[in-house]
Amino acid sequence: MMKNFNDTFLRAVRGEQVSHVPVWYMRQAGRYQAEYREIKKTRTLFEITHDPELCAYVTELPVKQLGVDAAILYKDIMTPLPSMGVDVEIKSGIGPVIANPIRAMEDVQALQPFKKEDIPYIFETIKLLRERLEVPLIGFSGAPFTLASYMIEGGPSKGYHKTKALMYGHPDVWHALMEKLGDMVIDYIKAQVDAGIQAFQIFDSWVGTTSQKDYVLYIKPTMERIFTELKETGVPMIMFGVGASHLAEEWHDLPLDVVGLDWRLSIDEARERGLTKTLQGNLDPSYLLAPWEILEAKATEILDMGMKRPGFIFNLGHGIFPEVDPEVLKRLTAFIHDYSKEKMEVAK
Repeated sequence: MMKNFNDTFLRAVRGEQVSHVPVWYMRQAGRYQAEYREIKKTRTLFEITHDPELCAYVTELPVKQLGVDAAILYKDIMTPLPSMGVDVEIKSGIGPVIANPIRAMEDVQALQPFKKEDIPYIFETIKLLRERLEVPLIGFSGAPFTLASYMIEGGPSKGYHKTKALMYGHPDVWHALMEKLGDMVIDYIKAQVDAGIQAFQIFDSWVGTTSQKDYVLYIKPTMERIFTELKETGVPMIMFGVGASHLAEEWHDLPLDVVGLDWRLSIDEARERGLTKTLQGNLDPSYLLAPWEILEAKATEILDMGMKRPGFIFNLGHGIFPEVDPEVLKRLTAFIHDYSKEKMEVAK
């Protein structure tokens, strides 16, 4: 490990004492950055991720600009799906569009096992970043439910009606799909670990659309298997979803290390509900457009809750959006570091 390596994030994951609250931001590489917008004028997301040198630059840029305590690998949750035979295209202003959606058991059976050899550029990017970064590198994967929702709907959806119709009406097809996607997530993350990631986050962006009972019945067994198998890697595991406060206890019950919260459930409320694992979150990103004194007050409130016990990582409740001013994020990062450091020194 390099001499100036900042391991605060990893220590917070383990619930150890830290000198300051670590912070990183979901979508910290993205359209709010002038440099990124310039790159996107000539390169698509797939083209950026296929170019290890450029992808490493995009991943590292916010770390240098903002002073955050971790980098998250720049890529898309769709990255491993073409290896399985999914015909996916990221369309500007729409998102992932899938030409061969899942409709029946034969569609699930036609899916190929994921092969890491199909995406060597991802692992090359990880190796480049490990040589350069002075903070931990977080890898990630989409969760089976969220990936399945795209694969069944054929693209983004508001209601996930086709997804739920398949789940309720054809549970055999659903569980077969979950099994194949579970295998993929395990193999994909293991390959990222082998390349050098030091933590990973599973994004179940749309799982909040399911009820707690349906989650336990249709989704949780696959998540249990994923985290159980990946525990042997020794790499910290984070779970995150949007609008999923009703699933917080179910996530806490999984063999993972960090429960990521969006802004709908406060840190105090999560602790009151019995969550003892490290928590990550959970500023509503809309506050980034508010006057500084409003943003500072909200960040202070979250920090004060998070610092009541070891095991807290500051993050947003969802990703940074394009309208955010990078200077605001830079100022917020410095505030989180300074405020938490001062409070921790007083508490000694």
